[in-house]
Order: sequence, then C-alpha cells, then structure tokens
Amino acid sequence: MLYPAKAIKRSETLYCLNIILRIWLLFLEQENLHFNTLKMLQLFLNPDLVEAGCDEAGRGCLAGPVFAAAVILPPDFSCELLNDSKQLKEKTRYSLRKVIEEQALAWAVGVVSHTEIDEINILNASFLAMHRAVSDLKMTPEHLLIDGNRFKKYENIPHTCVVKGDGKYLAIAAASVLAKTYRDDFMMKLNEEYPQYGWNQNKGYPTIRHRLAIEEHGITPYHRLTFNLTNKQLRLDF
Repeated sequence: MLYPAKAIKRSETLYCLNIILRIWLLFLEQENLHFNTLKMLQLFLNPDLVEAGCDEAGRGCLAGPVFAAAVILPPDFSCELLNDSKQLKEKTRYSLRKVIEEQALAWAVGVVSHTEIDEINILNASFLAMHRAVSDLKMTPEHLLIDGNRFKKYENIPHTCVVKGDGKYLAIAAASVLAKTYRDDFMMKLNEEYPQYGWNQNKGYPTIRHRLAIEEHGITPYHRLTFNLTNKQLRLDF
C-alpha cells in the first residue's frame, strides 16, 4: 500500500505523462500523421489490371452538388503525403491535386446537381457521379476500386467496394482529393453569391451557422429540398 505522499507523487506523474501524450497526439494530428495512417497506402488491389480508384465528396451536404472522381495511377506512382482527403490540410490537398493531375495515367471528375439529387436520392446520385467520372476517363479501366460498402455496377467493369478505402489505396485517396478540392472550388464560387450561409467555410455541410442562416434567410436555389434543412433543436419555443 502506498503512503499518501507517494500516492500523490505518482498521481502527479501520471497527470504530467497524460498531458505530454495529449500534446504529442495533437502534434501528430496537425501534421497529418495519425497513428492509423502511418502505414503506407497500397497502390493496387489488382496489380495486373488497369485499376481506377473512385470516391465522392459532398454526400452529406445540405446544398450544392455531389462530386466524384476517378483516378488511374501509374505502376511506379509513389507519394507519402497522399491519404484520405479528410485527413489532410487544405493547402496539402491542393498541392496533391497538382501532383495527381500531372502523374496520373488518367483522371476525371463527375458532378450530379442538387436537383438531380432530389430526384434520385443522394445514394444513387453518388453512384451516378462516379459513373460520370469513370466515363470521362481517357482510358478504360479493367477494374474499379470504390470507396464505401455499396456501388451500382458501371457497364461491364468489375468493381470492389472497400470500406474506408481512401485510407487504404492510393488511387481512392487520389480520387478523394480531386473530388473534395473541385467541390470546394464550386462552393467557394457559390459563396460569392450567398455569403450569409458560410459556404466558404462549411462547404454546404450542416453546421450550426448554416442551419441558422437557413432559419433566418430561407433556402437558396442550391439547397437540396429533400434534405432536413433546419434543425428543430436549434429553435427556442416560448
């Protein structure tokens, strides 16, 4: 049994170690070196096939289109910084976009508008955006790597769904970067027309500021009408 003084000293030591660990974890997060992403991403699932990675951006937004990208990388492609776009700083994403576009064998971006989303639902719209991206590739892939757990087959090209694939395969990660940055560019332009919704920061996602702006100013022509645009929990009834 520890004496009170020793117990206090041990408690203080553990507290200090906990603070040091928190600071170190914060540093790793800021440098995009999370413990779960230190492992190098794989280049291909099927090295003998022409493989395209596919991912979407904007699925959970209240406004704007959903974007998707398809990317075919060369066999010798290597990029230590490339990862899931959500894990990267904005500046890093745009730097990587240039690398991807210069080194990829083929890449393309597909877009499905907010009105189409309302017509066919967001899941089908995400599939359609990927289909449009694949169809615009300058070379035909023999296999598709899809981020997520579901996909609607595109023509006669076989595919594999990979949950959290943007953190496992370089081609999917590359697609996530392109989809994210091109959609961000689009929302930045819309923000010039409707600055009160904060799309330059939230990119159309359901932040508190975005929902409050809808409560105050109403919806815009770019909002998805089939989505829950207002949050009743934000309202105060007297």
